[in-house]
Amino acid sequence: MVPGTMASHDADADRKARSIDERLAGRMTRLGTETAFEVLAKAQALEAQGRSVIHLEIGEPDFATPTAIVEAGVQALRNGYTHYTPSPGIMPLRRAIADEMRRSRGLDVAPEQVVVTPGAKPILFFVMLALVDEGDEVLCPDPGFPIYESMIRYAGGTVVPVALPESLGFRLDIDGLRKAITSRTKMIIINSPANPTGGVLTPDDLRQIADLAIRHDLLVFSDEIYSQMLYDDTHSSIAVLPGMAERTIVLDGFSKTYAMTGWRLGYGVFPSALVPHINKLMVNSNSCTAAATQMAGIEALTGDQQPVREMLEEFRRRRDVIVNGLNALPGVTCRMPAGAFYAYPNIQGTGMRSGDLANMLLNEAGVATLAGTSFGPAGEGYLRLSYANSIANIQEALARIGRVLTERKAGS
Repeated sequence: MVPGTMASHDADADRKARSIDERLAGRMTRLGTETAFEVLAKAQALEAQGRSVIHLEIGEPDFATPTAIVEAGVQALRNGYTHYTPSPGIMPLRRAIADEMRRSRGLDVAPEQVVVTPGAKPILFFVMLALVDEGDEVLCPDPGFPIYESMIRYAGGTVVPVALPESLGFRLDIDGLRKAITSRTKMIIINSPANPTGGVLTPDDLRQIADLAIRHDLLVFSDEIYSQMLYDDTHSSIAVLPGMAERTIVLDGFSKTYAMTGWRLGYGVFPSALVPHINKLMVNSNSCTAAATQMAGIEALTGDQQPVREMLEEFRRRRDVIVNGLNALPGVTCRMPAGAFYAYPNIQGTGMRSGDLANMLLNEAGVATLAGTSFGPAGEGYLRLSYANSIANIQEALARIGRVLTERKAGS
C-alpha cells in the first residue's frame, strides 16, 4: 500500500459536500421576487386548513379568455401549429401588433421591430441584459412593479427610485426625476397606467420626460401592459413624441387586456438596431413562443373587441365599489385609480405599518392583500388591493376588513 493512501481516502470521505446555497453564483443574491405569489402561497395554505380567504393580492383578470381566442388556439393546434417558429415571432402576429400600435397609439412601426415572447417579463429581462452594464443607473418608479428593480440589479445596474407622490395622483415626480439624473444614468422606466397605484401619466408628463431623455441622451423603457385599461382617457405612448421612437422600448402583452395570463404571450417594440440583440437573447433562452399561442394572439388583436370593453366596464363597477368602501373604513383613504385594476389605499390613519396590516388582514380577516412596501420603500403606509374579483367578494372583503379595523380601534 502506498504510504498515506488510506489517510487520504478517509479525509476525502469525511469532507462535507458544499450545499447548493454555497454553490450558487453571486449574481443570484441580486435577484428578487414578486410578493404577490408569496402571499398567494400563504393564502392557499390557510385555505388548505379550511379557512375562507378572499383573494385581492394577485394581478390577474378573473375573466375567462374570450371564446373566439380560445377557439383560435385550439384550431391552431388541430391545424399543426405544434412546431418551432421564428424566434422573434411569426410574421402575421408581428404584423398584427404593428397594426395595433398604429391604431391604438399612432405609433408607426414595422413588423420587424416587434419581438414576441412567452409573456411580457422576458422583454424586461432581455432589455436589462442587453443594455445595462455594471454601474449603469436606471431610474424607476417607486412604488413600482418589483421586477424592475430585480432585473436592474441582476444585470449589474444601480436602481435609482423616483417617487410617485399621492399628492400628484401617483404620477411621476418630474422634478425628482430631473434631480436624479447623473452622468451614469442610462435609462428611465415609466409605467402608465401603473401597477400598483393605478396612476396615469398626463401628456404633459410624457413631454417633460421625453425632453429630459433627449437632453441627456437616455433610453426610455415604457411599460404599457395596462394600455387598454383606462377608465376615462385614451392611452398615450411616449414613443410617438418627436425624437422618442429611436430611444424608446415599448412593452405590452395579452395577459391583462384579453385575460390570457396562462397563455404566456407578450411583446416588445424596439428601435430597429436593438432587435437582433434581443432576438439573440430569445434564441438562447426560449427559442420561440408557442405557435398556437401566437395564432390565438392574432385573433385577440384582429377579432371582436366587445369582450375587452365589457371586462373594462365590469372593472369600472368594481373600482367604484372598492374605492367607496375603502374610504368608509376607519383610518383609510383611497384615491380613485384612473387605470389598471388596483386600489392603492392610504392606511396611515390606522397607525399600522403596511406589512403588519397586510398580515393581520390575511390571518384575522381572511383577506389577502399586498403591503405597499412590496413595490418599494415609498409604499410604506399603503396597501395594494386587486379588484379582479366579484363585487360580492369585494363587498365581503370590505366588511371583514372593517370588522378587524373597528375591533382594533375599540381595543386600542
